[in-house]
Amino acid sequence: MQHPAFEEVTIHHHTDDATFKKKVKNTTILLSVITVVELIIGLTIYNIHKGEAPNELLVLMFKGMVCILTLAKAYYIVSVFMHLGDEIRNVIMTIVVPLLLFIWFITAFIWDGNSYKNLRNKYDAHYKETSVTPAKH
Repeated sequence: MQHPAFEEVTIHHHTDDATFKKKVKNTTILLSVITVVELIIGLTIYNIHKGEAPNELLVLMFKGMVCILTLAKAYYIVSVFMHLGDEIRNVIMTIVVPLLLFIWFITAFIWDGNSYKNLRNKYDAHYKETSVTPAKH
């Protein structure tokens, strides 16, 4: 249904309660399945680390899969349970763009902190003196 004053603004209404309840039920089942898969991957990573020589590439792949599954869960939660999937594009962008900036902010601070740690370890004489083990006599 179009808003009479603004063509780009649309008003969404749920068709009926049964359709909405079915959508929520299907999303809940999907989120539960994704959570179980994430737990299985986590236990697999744990068991790989218990071994003598863990395969780092395999562990990195599993961690990447967990990140992707977590983002999928976040999308479904925001889209269905927070009703963002029913909103107009401008409202969605008002929420998503600051979120992307926040992710960039976190990444930049992690990068900067790692750079500071590496430079401190390289150029701080006191840190070198306290961290280097003395030679045996």
